[in-house]
Amino acid sequence: MKEIKLTDTEKDLMEILWEKERAFMKDILESLPDPKPATTTVATLLKRMQNKDFVGYTLYGNSREYFPKIAKGEYFKEEMSSMIDRFFNSSVTQFASFFTSNAKLSQKELKELREIIDKQIEEK
Repeated sequence: MKEIKLTDTEKDLMEILWEKERAFMKDILESLPDPKPATTTVATLLKRMQNKDFVGYTLYGNSREYFPKIAKGEYFKEEMSSMIDRFFNSSVTQFASFFTSNAKLSQKELKELREIIDKQIEEK
């Protein structure tokens, strides 16, 4: 994926599309919290997201059915990689150290993390 980022508002729209998989404008608007933005505002955001290649659409007459062009997991993976690159000198180890020291994890959660890591080590 390219290094283009989504704004917070665009991420909100992507969450709706990831959940619904395909949605018309009315479906998107219904899913947004009150106070709802103007239809033109949402249309502008969707156009911007199309230009960034995150959203596509299928045309049915005058109506567009929007869909995500990137999976949520893939976007999250790219966001995490970018954050680790920027804040931790591309070191996953530094990130893990920071995370486990600052996330106020319980003993149970730390043990679960250890189990996940041990499982990954065994698989490789």
